[in-house]
Amino acid sequence: MAVQDHVALAEIELCGELIIAASAARGERLSLESIDQVLRVGEDSGDWD
Repeated sequence: MAVQDHVALAEIELCGELIIAASAARGERLSLESIDQVLRVGEDSGDWD
């Protein structure tokens, strides 16, 4: 699989996770903290090596 395909699939997966989180949210919008949590901002991931 080409590198671009791997990155594109990861981006699609993250978008899907955001859509699921948004549909389950109580408010009109997800908070920035919720978005960061869904996108795993700040977590150390070895996926990009």
